[in-house]
Amino acid sequence: MSTSAHPEPTEPADAVAGTESGTDTSTARRGPRRVLVVWTVVLAALVLVLDQLTKWWAESSLTLGDDTIPLLGSLLGLRLIYNPGAALSIATGMTWLLTIVVVAVVVVIVRMVSRIGSRAWAVALGLLLGGALGNLVDRFFREPGFARGHVVDFIAYANWFVGNVADIAIVAAAVMIAVLSVLGIGLDGSRHGGDEAEPITEPGPTTVRADREEER
Repeated sequence: MSTSAHPEPTEPADAVAGTESGTDTSTARRGPRRVLVVWTVVLAALVLVLDQLTKWWAESSLTLGDDTIPLLGSLLGLRLIYNPGAALSIATGMTWLLTIVVVAVVVVIVRMVSRIGSRAWAVALGLLLGGALGNLVDRFFREPGFARGHVVDFIAYANWFVGNVADIAIVAAAVMIAVLSVLGIGLDGSRHGGDEAEPITEPGPTTVRADREEER
């Protein structure tokens, strides 16, 4: 008695290849992205440590109320102050609100970091996150109390304002983000505003069969 063998159905080779290609592409993208996230966090940590160390130095070496110590004539100097407000002493009586705003900014930055795909954006967000955390630490743990702490400023820019290392990092990040936006470089590294050509693909067996059915 003879039995007829029925071949088991197999997936088309192009479908298998497409699945494998998609998996490889996804894995290839996740690898560099993890590296960028790590470097963003490392840069933020370095900015935070540098900011806190320089503030500790300023408090131990400078005296509140003293005249400015010139570094570059009248353009740059050292003068210790405690700032209850934002930059340029704005919103001096709204320390609680400023703390809430900075916390919200930190949360947004952390969410953005998880989608990063550009080295330039990694640097910008690392600087921004480190600077925001540097001043936020002051808000949380310095006098006169939790979430009402005054930020330590000691870098005097002529007679304009007094800042710190965290402020420098934040300003540098803001400039980088503005430049990246003008250049059309997205957070994931893609360029916006350019004409992108559609990929050209060779017609496969499935496409040919579908075209013949439409002709019928």
